[in-house]
Amino acid sequence: MQRRICPACNKNQVAVNYKKQGKIYYRTRCDTCIRRNRKEPLKIPAWHRAGYKKKSICEKCGFKSKTKAQIMVWHVDGDLGNNNKSNLVSVCLNCGVEVSDMKLGWKPSGVLPDF
Repeated sequence: MQRRICPACNKNQVAVNYKKQGKIYYRTRCDTCIRRNRKEPLKIPAWHRAGYKKKSICEKCGFKSKTKAQIMVWHVDGDLGNNNKSNLVSVCLNCGVEVSDMKLGWKPSGVLPDF
């Protein structure tokens, strides 16, 4: 296994965890990030990077959410790589269950409650 770069700081190599039978096992972060308790940065969903803003109202039933965690972004054509605004729909969690049961071909995209 090749020694990777620390995903938390993107500077140092990951720390050595232990050696066993001539094989080296590595940790997930470098020594500095482990000591400072730095975590990996949050991954921003592709739909958010494409400029789509999650709506606070469900586009299927009209539910008005109190928090953004109650709404999910779905890809209408089922292609998670297609982040056109016409392909993305903000749907509440209840309608999300209905959509998946109806087998419309929609797929939920990356979920990040901060957006």
